[in-house]
Amino acid sequence: MARFTRIEVALKMKETGIVPVFYHKDLEVCKEVLMACYRGGVRVFEFTNRGDFAHEVFAELNKFAAENAPEMILGVGSIVDAGTTSLYIQLGSNFIVSPVLNADMAKVCNRRKISWSPGCGSVTEISYAEELGAEVVKIFPGSQVGGPSFVKGVKGPFPWSSIMPTGGVEPTADNLTKWLEAGVHCVGMGSQLITKDILKNGDYATLEQKVSDAIALVQQIRSK
Repeated sequence: MARFTRIEVALKMKETGIVPVFYHKDLEVCKEVLMACYRGGVRVFEFTNRGDFAHEVFAELNKFAAENAPEMILGVGSIVDAGTTSLYIQLGSNFIVSPVLNADMAKVCNRRKISWSPGCGSVTEISYAEELGAEVVKIFPGSQVGGPSFVKGVKGPFPWSSIMPTGGVEPTADNLTKWLEAGVHCVGMGSQLITKDILKNGDYATLEQKVSDAIALVQQIRSK
């Protein structure tokens, strides 16, 4: 069962501004990355459903997070169907993120009051996702669907929409400024934040610092 409500998920996404997106088949690497992000200030973390037995890795990681990072809201991304949605909800996922808009997934999440963020690439899809109960919608791939200018365009007729781009987001002042000034709710970041070099070298102190700096940047930009 989820430890956090869908309202808590949406609020914490907004508060911290950054949602790391990560998968590794090695549970121990996942634990190190999760804790480095937690120490850096992250409170919402998206585990990617990728690779054989990914759900088994998540199950153990979620138990670990509950004990060692109690404020971390751990959820799952790259889910594309209702069956896999149910599987991860059963394993305690606090939210579900998808690269697609699938109404059957919405029904599963809504029955259990689980936060659901579907992938959208148009105003019509965003409107339909909100009709289906999505509090925060994902635009994916963020840069390919139009980048910050797309978000700004959507916020004109839909000022109430809460948008999380993933893809094309970098932990730099220039990039984050463009997204935040466009009006995003938060941003998702994968390999731009958790780089291959960090993983290769096991340099989790550097990851912690990168995360801390990125969150500080978000707060600084928002305060202007």
